[in-house]
Amino acid sequence: MNRFTRFLKAHLGIHLTLAISAAIIALYFLTRNLKPVMNFLIQWITTPYKRAMAAICSLLPFSVAELIWAVGILGLLFGFIQTIYRLIRPGKRLRRIILYRRIMSLVGAGLAIYAGFCLLWGVNYYGDSFSDKSGIEAQPVSVAQLQATAEKFAQLANEYSDQIPRDESGLFAVSRDEIFSRCEGLYEAVGEKFPFLAGNSPQPKRVFFSKIMSYINFTGFFFPFTGEANLNVDSPACMLPSTIAHELAHQKNIAPEQEANFVAILTCLESEDPIFCYSAALIGYVHLANALFDSDRDAWREVSSLLEEGPQADLSYNNAYWASFETPVNEATQSVYNSFLQSYGQELGVKSYGACVDLLVAYYGPKES
Repeated sequence: MNRFTRFLKAHLGIHLTLAISAAIIALYFLTRNLKPVMNFLIQWITTPYKRAMAAICSLLPFSVAELIWAVGILGLLFGFIQTIYRLIRPGKRLRRIILYRRIMSLVGAGLAIYAGFCLLWGVNYYGDSFSDKSGIEAQPVSVAQLQATAEKFAQLANEYSDQIPRDESGLFAVSRDEIFSRCEGLYEAVGEKFPFLAGNSPQPKRVFFSKIMSYINFTGFFFPFTGEANLNVDSPACMLPSTIAHELAHQKNIAPEQEANFVAILTCLESEDPIFCYSAALIGYVHLANALFDSDRDAWREVSSLLEEGPQADLSYNNAYWASFETPVNEATQSVYNSFLQSYGQELGVKSYGACVDLLVAYYGPKES
């Protein structure tokens, strides 16, 4: 056995991980535009896996996804310190071997994680979309349609605001405990209209380090490896119900952000739970009003004047909260996430969060003759 063969054998695990991960990624990119292949993977492989994992993880009171992230970060820090320590020890050949193992292990782990995301999550971007399944098509809209839909959501926010408990400052005062306790059966009503959204959803998980999520501008995330919907519980509670519905939409294979936003609003309003309806009306109004602001400032002023004191107070508090986290770290994180979305064919990147406006107008807005 020559030196090269011994070297390969000594690092067999690393090289196999690299080869298998690279093969999965290559196959994904070669087949991702073949919708029947993606639908097969979604129906028979990734969805059963995520449902099974979500059921297992639901038995634990904490977020397994958060634990994995924490262990991974600590592992990286420990590995970095250990590598530096070993590199300063004598032995030039030994240093080369250590450096090779560490670098290739890191590359292999990165490729394995990315391959997992491609298989467990990326396929959802290329299978049947929400529009394909529901028949609701996002179409270009006129300013008049946009204004009328924004007015409708302003009125909905006012209507449901009257049914929401408020504190002495006039702010949304429903506890997070109550919000989470009312999640069960959230998708029942919308599942009757759209059967592909039916089925019980595992309880969403609270993120212990939610403040860190605020620093990187995340209100929640779905982790496909564990099937868990994870929520930032430090951010304003008025948006939490719709955010829960959004992450549960991801749990139901609604991958594109614009579709998940729309499904969240639709689901909350169909639930007829005042807390969830108010949150959905509020976030729907934000999307529509922002689009209207860019299109017609006078129309935006007319619509914004319709909001009553309660919704105005909640939106002001929400804006002030997020303004306090505007840092270079926040901007860098959003840039990275924008690139991540684009890698899965979401050409609008982070801007696709605003694209649910067309779906809102298509479903809730007036129809032009």
